[in-house]
Amino acid sequence: QVQLVESGGGLVQAGGSLRLSCEASASGSIFSNSVMGWYRQAPEKQREWVATITRFTTAYADSVKGRFTISRDNHKNTVYLQMNSLKPEDTAVYYCKLSRPYYPDSWGKGTLVTVSS
Repeated sequence: QVQLVESGGGLVQAGGSLRLSCEASASGSIFSNSVMGWYRQAPEKQREWVATITRFTTAYADSVKGRFTISRDNHKNTVYLQMNSLKPEDTAVYYCKLSRPYYPDSWGKGTLVTVSS
């Protein structure tokens, strides 16, 4: 099982920015060939998908499109989520996920983002 560690969460005012990181304890070839995703779970709500990045493509939930950017550095086994124009409704625990064929998905333990109004 690949270990994932998220970081970069914190308290920010509405309109501010944060950059989340997720480092994977995987070999370079495993990480670079995996699909990486960010998810979030607000209090008393279901976990929801935020963004995904493959080797060549990215995709975003409508709620974050135009404000969030997912990227990856395969040399550092790290995926990032740049979050701009943050809103109070973005408050949640943010999780990253690594997906690869024939293996169960790996999840991090999450990092808390709190956006004050």
